[in-house]
Amino acid sequence: MIRKVMAEIDVKLGIRQTLQKIEETYSKRLLLSNAPKPLLVAVSKTKPIDLILDAYSVGQRDFGENYVQELVEKANDARILEHCQDIRWHFIGHLQSNKINKVLNLPNLHMIQTVHSIKLAEGLNKAWEKLKAENAAKQQKLNVLVQINTSGEDEKNGVQPEDAVGLFRYVLDKCPNLNCEGVMTIGRFGHDYTAGPNPDFGTLMKCHQDICSTFECDPANVQVSMGMSDDFVQAIEAGSTIVRVGSSIFGARAKKPTDA
Repeated sequence: MIRKVMAEIDVKLGIRQTLQKIEETYSKRLLLSNAPKPLLVAVSKTKPIDLILDAYSVGQRDFGENYVQELVEKANDARILEHCQDIRWHFIGHLQSNKINKVLNLPNLHMIQTVHSIKLAEGLNKAWEKLKAENAAKQQKLNVLVQINTSGEDEKNGVQPEDAVGLFRYVLDKCPNLNCEGVMTIGRFGHDYTAGPNPDFGTLMKCHQDICSTFECDPANVQVSMGMSDDFVQAIEAGSTIVRVGSSIFGARAKKPTDA
C-alpha cells in the first residue's frame, strides 16, 4: 500500500512547481521590497525516507520535521547519512525541554524554528554550550527563530506579539550560543483570502518591524518564517522569507499520534 501511494506522488514535480511559484511571487514582490528570496523548507513529517531522497535528488536541501522521535530516526538513517550529506534539518514542532539534547545531538541540524519562551531559550543555550565543548562540529552558534502566537489560539505555541521584542532581546543578550535569525508563526488555519489579507501574517510582519526598529537591524537580514502549502504564496506577498511546504510536495499527510 505504501509503495502504491509513493508511486502516485511525484515529489520532484512538487518541488519544481513549488519553487516556480516562489520565484514568480518573489519577482513581483521585488518591486516593493529588498527582502531575500524565500527559502523553501520541505516539510517531510510522516513521510518515508524514499520521498526525502527524491526531493534531495533535485536539489532540495532544507527539510522540516515536527516530531522529535521522527527527526531522530530520519537524521540518523543510513541512507540519509550516505546520500544526503548536505541536508539541513529544521525542527518546526513544539520542543519540550527534556528533549533538547535529543535534537541538538543530531547530524546536520540547521535550525530550531520554535523558540517560544525564555525557558526554552535558556535550555537550548546551555545545551549547545556543552555540546560545543565536547564536539568540534558544533562550534558555530545554533540558529533559532522566535515563535510568535499571532492567532491567539490556546493550542498554538509561541510568545504573545507584545512580548516578541522582549524574547528576541533575551536571546540576543543572554544566549551567546544562539544565533537568533528572526521570527516564525503558524497562524490560524483556513483563512478566507476573499475577505482580505491574513491578519496573522500582518501581525508577524508588525513584530518583525518592531524588532528591526528596536535593534536597528536591516529588515532584509531578519528572517520571517510563515506560510504553508495552502497559503505560502500569500505569505511571500506579505513578506515571508521562509516557507514551510509539505502536502503540496509530498502529498497529504497521514495522521500521527502525539510525539512521545
